[in-house]
Amino acid sequence: MSVSMTRFAASARSGALEPVVRVARIVAQCLALAGVWFVADFAVKRIGLPVPGGVVGLLALLVALLCGGIAPRWVKAGADWLLSELLLFFIPAAVAAVQYGGLFREDGWRLALVVAGGTLMVMVAVAFAVEQASRFERRLALRRVPVSAGRVGRG
Repeated sequence: MSVSMTRFAASARSGALEPVVRVARIVAQCLALAGVWFVADFAVKRIGLPVPGGVVGLLALLVALLCGGIAPRWVKAGADWLLSELLLFFIPAAVAAVQYGGLFREDGWRLALVVAGGTLMVMVAVAFAVEQASRFERRLALRRVPVSAGRVGRG
């Protein structure tokens, strides 16, 4: 077999494995994210903190990402997949809501008020966090610009 045929066969094999490697990466990253949650949940239960394990796990992951302990590319594919399939995680809640029809008939307005208020608070908190992150990134970008770049063309 010629050298070009060998290269073609090797590229065809690697191309055929590309989807398998991608799925394996997503599964491994989802398992790693679930592992962070399990460890954080165990720690919260063990210590007796009044905070959900998911919140502690999210904060631990954020700290690890910001400090460089975990590279974003190590969790990006799994996190992207989880976010894209997020709607599936609400199906059990919708089924449970159907089972409690009497509760909704009696206290539906209160539940709607709580859901609307909670949604509003989440939207405000996300907007605040995005604004702060944007300001932080702007400050970092300004620090990277050399001082002499602002003086070009003067004089």
